[in-house]
Amino acid sequence: MNSTDYFIAFESLTDQKPLIATHYFSGFERAHDTYNALSAASDGKIYYVLSSDNYEIGGQMYVYDPQTDAIRFLGDLTEICGETHLKAIPQGKSHVRFYERNGKLYFSTHVGYYQLIDGMDRLPEQAPEGYALYPGGHFLSYDLQTGAFEDLALVPNGEGMVSMTMDRERGHLYGITWPSGNFIHYDVDQNILKNLGPISHRGEAGTPGDDFRSLCRSLFVDAQNADVYFSVAEGDIFTYNPDTQILRLLENVDLRLDYFGKYDPTRPGSMSYNWRKIFWHPGEQVAYGVHGNSGYLFRFDPRAEQIELVERITSGPSKRSGMFDQFSYGYLGFQLGPDQETIYYLTGGPVYENGKRVKGEDQIAKGAAKGLENLHLVTYHLPTQTYIDHGAIFYQDGKRPTYVNSIAVGVNGDVYTLARFEHEGNTIQDLVKIPNPFK
Repeated sequence: MNSTDYFIAFESLTDQKPLIATHYFSGFERAHDTYNALSAASDGKIYYVLSSDNYEIGGQMYVYDPQTDAIRFLGDLTEICGETHLKAIPQGKSHVRFYERNGKLYFSTHVGYYQLIDGMDRLPEQAPEGYALYPGGHFLSYDLQTGAFEDLALVPNGEGMVSMTMDRERGHLYGITWPSGNFIHYDVDQNILKNLGPISHRGEAGTPGDDFRSLCRSLFVDAQNADVYFSVAEGDIFTYNPDTQILRLLENVDLRLDYFGKYDPTRPGSMSYNWRKIFWHPGEQVAYGVHGNSGYLFRFDPRAEQIELVERITSGPSKRSGMFDQFSYGYLGFQLGPDQETIYYLTGGPVYENGKRVKGEDQIAKGAAKGLENLHLVTYHLPTQTYIDHGAIFYQDGKRPTYVNSIAVGVNGDVYTLARFEHEGNTIQDLVKIPNPFK
């Protein structure tokens, strides 16, 4: 079946025209799966990091210009951190979005090369021959005008940064380290880094069934009060204020909701009761988040300590099937659009063969796809409470984008992500552009 026949067959099954995406090759033949590290900046360009899971080379940073349809290489993360001479396990990825403040993009780095220990991907305890162990992640900035990088601070204890957010007004970076789950506060203007210690037992360095806990991948800041918030695997929500420098449990609200499902927080393979992705809505003065496995959009008012479920924003086919989607952690491609009214969400949808839903594995011990799925673009317009599944997304040749966990929305409404595709006989992950769904 050629691609045209495929799309016709798809439409006949779904009564919906697929979105046709364009994939790009940035020049990095080893590009591996990237999480979060993609953002649109005020200059209208799209900045992103392509990850490496190899100990010989680090992650690579690029910029895409929609006006010229051109990609430019910006730097190797290990070189940017000044660690090439160390011959250590490199800065393999960035696991966070870019946050813009005063003409600079702020982000952090993470390890990309793991060691398989007891069936799980772990921070290496033994480096490859001739190499040193991972030195730890870095907080970095990139100047949009000059193109200069600045190495701001080193993450302690040789750990990477698995999540990060920024208080842009006050210049504070907050994040959680991997694998132990230490809460980090870095003051950009004062150049002071504080390690507040572990937030959730031993995090993902723990033993399954005992002190293992999946770590929160998304934090947000109440811009008015300067409070930062994150969740833990048991569903509790914590807050931190830079003035008091105290981590505090919210007593009157949690994420242990029946609609999210039932989880054993000591077991790997899901994000448990953690929210998957969350952002602060400056107009409404509340946060909107999505729970990964169930796909429920919720509204969180941290000042009132209240959570309200809004809508299940999984794809239409997923809603009809009643089943969780195939990616075991849920999806990170979730953000507020440029209009400050529309949420954009890249999520999964079941694949059907001969009229039957293709099932994946029942359980896996890490964040990965349990089986094949379609990629769908869903939008939710907050003022009118309008949910739209814009359809499944395919490349021009009829193949599916997979392992999608990032999103950026351009000024003209085009949607960008990082996804897998075949390039010269190899599977890589690189930039993908999805046309404005409202055109």
